[in-house]
Parts: sequence; C-alpha cells; structure tokens
Amino acid sequence: MFINLIDMHTHSDHSFDGHHSCMLLCENAVEKNIDGIAITDHCEIDSKNFDFRAFCSNQIVDTRKAKKFFEGSLLVLQGIELGQPIYNKELAENILEKYHYDFVLGSIHNLENMEDFYFIDFDKYDVYDLLDKYFDAVLELCEWNKFDSLAHLTYPLRYIAERTNINVDLNKFSDKIEKILKTLVQNEKALEINTSGLFQPINDFLPNKKIIKLFKDLGGEHITIGSDSHYCDKLGAGIEDGLKLAKECGFDDITIYQHRNPILLPIEQIEVTL
Repeated sequence: MFINLIDMHTHSDHSFDGHHSCMLLCENAVEKNIDGIAITDHCEIDSKNFDFRAFCSNQIVDTRKAKKFFEGSLLVLQGIELGQPIYNKELAENILEKYHYDFVLGSIHNLENMEDFYFIDFDKYDVYDLLDKYFDAVLELCEWNKFDSLAHLTYPLRYIAERTNINVDLNKFSDKIEKILKTLVQNEKALEINTSGLFQPINDFLPNKKIIKLFKDLGGEHITIGSDSHYCDKLGAGIEDGLKLAKECGFDDITIYQHRNPILLPIEQIEVTL
C-alpha cells in the first residue's frame, strides 16, 4: 500500500450533484485510512440564478467545522472546483479574492452557452468539432492561470465513451493538448490525474497515461490525484492506481496545496504484513 493517500477532488452535498455532508465525507475517509481530502465543491461560474455568496459561505463554514473536528486524524483541505471561470472572469476572480481556499481546481464542463457534456446528445453534434472547441476553452482557462490544478483534461470523453460507439482519436488534438500542457508547465500549475474514468465505460484515467507522461516530459512538476467522488463510498476510489500511474510516468512526488501553496509529498509504498 501507499503512504500519502490524499484525495484532492471530492464533492459534498454543497455541490449540486453531491450527496453527503462534509462531516460524513471525512468520517468515511478516516474509516478507509485515507490521509487527507480536499473538499472541492462545484462552483459553476456560468450558472444562472445561483447564489454564489450563500454557496461559498456555507461550504467554507462546513469544511472548517470538519477540518477542526478531524484535526489530528485527517488532513482536510478547503477547496473549490471553479467550472468555466473564463466565461465570467470578473466573478471568478472576485470569489477567489473574497474567499480563502487551500486549493482551487480549474475545469471546463461545457462550452459557452451550452449544457454540460454530461447532458449532451452526441448524435446531434459533430463530436470532433465539440472537442476542438472544448480544448480551445481549456487552453484559455490555462492562460487565465488563476487556479492550482487543471481538472480532468479529457472530461468529455467520459460521456462520449458512455453513450456512443465513437473511439475518439486524440491524436487529432495533439497540438492543442501539447499547448495546454506547456502552458501549465510555464505557469507552474498542476495537472490532475482524475481516477473517476476507471469506474466508468471509458475505463481509463482522465487524462490518459500518454498525456500524463507528456506533461512530465515537457517539464511538469506538479500532479494532483482525485477521485471526483460525489458519494462518500466512492471517496478515495482509484487513488492508489493514480499514484502508481504517476510513478510510472516519472513523478516521485504528488502535490497537495495549503493556502494555495504547493507542497510535495513522496510517492512511497510500504510492505504490509498480514
């Protein structure tokens, strides 16, 4: 087993699609012998009629309570997943200025003025056109550069694999993906190994090993690993697999963030004697 089992991408019931409280997430993490979690609830910047102030305030209060209660037994990091911040940069920047997080994930879940890829009927679109525009948006997100780790770089593939027979050829986007990775490297940002795809029809990490390895070859130093769990029983799922992948790709450390500062933790296995 590995030491430093830390899940840097989790959702409580403060996320619109979350199901369990911050306290229950933490209790479950302790039961699973997980060393730490970042509670990174969804803050979809392009949401309509959403009370951002109430969301941010309530989520922070509950996370702080959990952090205090589990001090000494679990590292609890105050996080947020900023979805689509490039569609309203002023609002996103105001949130980051007003509320103080340990860790900020940056993500794109939908193209501007469109629904989340989760809801899209891909039969009605040219999938390669959607992906071309998606990677453009991700690149703009990386150039915005006000997050800590880029979440699930190949996010749409999760649902394309689930609902279509299309075997997407990512080589068609290799130039854009490389530019995204170079931008992360230049800005000293992290790339997330998202393990959720291991338990879905895509049956792979988001992004895949080839992209993680390219990030390392381009000079990437920071990797975060997250389950993207929305249920307490999914917490930590695939994190050990993510650690193995990071090691295979040349990383000796994972990165966690406290007060937005990167902290490197070694990827180490220990022998377990039964």
